[in-house]
Amino acid sequence: MVGMRQEPCTRSTAARTLLTAATVALLAAGCTARTGPDDDGRGPGPRTAQGTHDTRDAGGGGDTGGTGDRGDQGGKGGKGDTGEAGNRAVSPLAVKIDNVPAARPQTGLDAADVVYVEPVEGGLSRLMAVYATRLPESVGPVRSARESDLDLLAQFHRPTLAFSGAQRKLLPLIGKAPVRAEQPGGAAGAYVRDSARPAPHNLYARPGKLLPTAPGKAALTTGFRFGAAPADGRAQSSHTVRYPAARFTFTWSPSRDKWLVTMDGDPAVTSDGKRLTPSTVVVQYVKVRESSFHDSRGNHTPYVETVGTGRAEVLRDGRTHAAAWRREAATRGTAFTAADGSPLRFADGQVWVVFAEAT
Repeated sequence: MVGMRQEPCTRSTAARTLLTAATVALLAAGCTARTGPDDDGRGPGPRTAQGTHDTRDAGGGGDTGGTGDRGDQGGKGGKGDTGEAGNRAVSPLAVKIDNVPAARPQTGLDAADVVYVEPVEGGLSRLMAVYATRLPESVGPVRSARESDLDLLAQFHRPTLAFSGAQRKLLPLIGKAPVRAEQPGGAAGAYVRDSARPAPHNLYARPGKLLPTAPGKAALTTGFRFGAAPADGRAQSSHTVRYPAARFTFTWSPSRDKWLVTMDGDPAVTSDGKRLTPSTVVVQYVKVRESSFHDSRGNHTPYVETVGTGRAEVLRDGRTHAAAWRREAATRGTAFTAADGSPLRFADGQVWVVFAEAT
């Protein structure tokens, strides 16, 4: 993380780590078909499952919160990006990121290939950032996982999931899921706490300690297709999505050819001052029900159903396009189609997917 001074973890920090864990638990707000060269590899169709901050290494104490060829994925180039679809399955890194105001500005979001926005307890939001073509030095603040994350992650080949805990009864399900779960206390040096920020909004992951190198865009088996803009759509300068206690606005910037993200009325920037500017924003309308799991206050966690069908709005190039989405199984990616049934292609670059409740 920019401006952070990192100190190696020693056993003398164990008491501090336990104290941090207790603090986190108290403060957490809600943790308890046809193939083609532009198909990413898991589109529709049958598939067999398969300032200077004083920091310290975080050795533990996470929060208790709750087809086609692998061709055009449209990812950004960067460290370790091969851009090729080989026979060997490759796995991305997914990081659960805090998104309450106290957690902002976040670190490393600008390097993500895909950012999913998910509803959580209290009407708030949480992010899942997926990295394949670039691994930033630091990502965070890292927070806890949710039950619906497992269905979302099943589209990838055994992804590495960086998270800071989960509701106690959910942890066994994460352990059985086809993910490589990495919490604090696992890989040496993979997490660090920033003592200049209050817990639980101060835990950061070091992606380079979790993956040897960026796996490349072949790991992004999302079902997304990239290419030329659709001919239809309507001009739109901004679009807002509201949760009960969170708000996202995406404003088109002609000078950047990207969407400027605003969260709760404030420009969304990284910890080093960069605006968050996805090339494509997808508002995906989904069914949201109560999970069987709940946080420490008894609030049931929203469960986002990302398998099924529904409608969506795709924002790219200063226009919005009505779309339909289909995801046939958790192990499949999501296909987005236009009114005529043709694939609705995204602009090259970062994609944000905002899950909104269907009405």
